[in-house]
Amino acid sequence: MTKASELIRSRIRDVADYPKTGVLFKDITPLLGDHTAFAAVIDELSEVHANGVDKVVGIEARGFILAAPVAYHSGAGFVPVRKKGKLPAATFEESYDLEYGSATVEVHQDAFAPGDRVLIVDDVLATGGTAQATAELVRRAGAEVVGISVLLELSFLNGRERLPGLLVRSLVVV
Repeated sequence: MTKASELIRSRIRDVADYPKTGVLFKDITPLLGDHTAFAAVIDELSEVHANGVDKVVGIEARGFILAAPVAYHSGAGFVPVRKKGKLPAATFEESYDLEYGSATVEVHQDAFAPGDRVLIVDDVLATGGTAQATAELVRRAGAEVVGISVLLELSFLNGRERLPGLLVRSLVVV
């Protein structure tokens, strides 16, 4: 384990039975409040694709917190993928299942130029439904997904299996 991953792990708090009984929630707010840990996360998430992306997608809501500084760090634009009904212009939408329900996400139809190279950034990879739906939105809009970078992967939920052919990078795997 690297020094950065040890620091990151030490700043993630477990919260039992949230948002419902039986779920062990991984709370990243202590990490976000620690400048050194937060900077390490942004540096690590940016590292693999730093000079090879045109846009960085952040998935609502905590993905925004990580993706926007990664986009800045990488010299790329930031594109939000939002829950259905939150974007004001014409959108593409994709529905998916997650570990405790289902949801629909959207992206503006004009968010990408044809051939844009896109990095998807989120806080957690769980079942892979959100990442898979987001990758589909990016492709439908005419862009190329070059990878998915996440802070934390819940490996016991097998999210990677829903993302064949995509480079997935997780800073911490539990």
